[in-house]
Amino acid sequence: MQTEHCQVLIIGAGPGGYVCGIRAGQLGLNTIVLEEAKPGGTCLNVGCIPSKALIHAADEFHKQTAPNTIGIQSSGTTIDFSQTQAWKDGIVTRLTAGVTGLLKKATTKLVHGRAQIEDGKTVLVETAEGPLRITCDYLVLATGSRPMELPQLPFGGNVISSTEALSLSEIPKRLAVVGGGYIGLEIGTAMAKLGAQVTIVEIADRVLPQYDAALTKPVEARLADLGATLYLGARASTVSGNGALTIETPKGPAEIAADKILVATGRAPNLQGFGLEDLGLTTDGPFLRVDDRCATSMRRVYAIGDITGDPMLAHHAMAQGVVVAEHLAGLPTVWDKRAMPGVCFTDPEVVVVGELPSDAMVVSTFPFAANGRAMTMERTDGFVRVVHDKKSEVILGIQAVGAGVSELAGEFALAIEMCATLRDLADTVHAHPTLGESVQETGHLALGHALHI
Repeated sequence: MQTEHCQVLIIGAGPGGYVCGIRAGQLGLNTIVLEEAKPGGTCLNVGCIPSKALIHAADEFHKQTAPNTIGIQSSGTTIDFSQTQAWKDGIVTRLTAGVTGLLKKATTKLVHGRAQIEDGKTVLVETAEGPLRITCDYLVLATGSRPMELPQLPFGGNVISSTEALSLSEIPKRLAVVGGGYIGLEIGTAMAKLGAQVTIVEIADRVLPQYDAALTKPVEARLADLGATLYLGARASTVSGNGALTIETPKGPAEIAADKILVATGRAPNLQGFGLEDLGLTTDGPFLRVDDRCATSMRRVYAIGDITGDPMLAHHAMAQGVVVAEHLAGLPTVWDKRAMPGVCFTDPEVVVVGELPSDAMVVSTFPFAANGRAMTMERTDGFVRVVHDKKSEVILGIQAVGAGVSELAGEFALAIEMCATLRDLADTVHAHPTLGESVQETGHLALGHALHI
């Protein structure tokens, strides 16, 4: 059996793992990244990137086929879904190759194979060339997550996860979506725009239940405009013999005819099946407990990404990866992020950064109905909202719902990270006409001298 030693050994080449590997290599650490499948993890291969490609294709198709008021006439528009999938797969292929190239540029070695942890410093890898035993000074766990299966709706047949939903060979005529979170809504909205009859089943009383009703109402209204059916306060029960989904609603049981049933009720951390359980690491519920340097309860073993808990977001994992790499290189780095953006690529999009409103805070809201750029985009549904401390006027949170607001997430996060005040927002000159002007306008509004409302 071949053996090898490195300073840093990272299991998993998803967003957290490959970024940690790149940064560690840049800092001169002898680093190996292990990956069983393609680099990029769930996000790049079967999550963030392919879903956004599908959303873009659906938006373009919908623009050509939906009635409009600006004089564009089209007829007979069709979509070759196999070509759409090939285009999406091409993007994924280019990006996975890019990750491999970036690791190589940083002098970090990428090893393909399935890992089996023997102890906190030793991992056995089954590679195509045979078994390889790697010892390390530091072990970094970045094994990601998987779609969560419901006991009453196991995956198989016409019951699918988001992974299968993003690689369908054809658009289902009838799609039932179990779960009104961001994964279910993103895919459900795209399929509705592509012509599927979509039904969404959510156990809470609104979609995106982690957010307040003001943010979710425009999303629900748009779903209705697209012809989607919402069952709120409803629970999925079983799949009948004819493939229909049986649900329990406040008004009694109902049956939903469906060609495919997408179960999108969350994700579970990948912590079993490769020897990790034998290390006896301390957990918080289903996740690994880490400190402000992402260290686990075992000396010299670190964990990043989805296995460390919410928020289970790619950019969260990337930021953790940088913290670990810099810490191992001796830099005075700790986790002290004030802001972690959350974006739902629904229609309209939703961005949440920082704290949501509460009774102890002051809230100011500027509607896109008063924004010139939103008018020219024919999308005035939504708003920008700032949550701030009454006495100091420090920004505690910024949220938005509207078409294209995902591109404002960086500005929102920067404002909170830099401890911006209302005056900072109001005094920062924004280009006209842009959606970003609404951020400046919200600052003026909160200070009592709104300019355009």
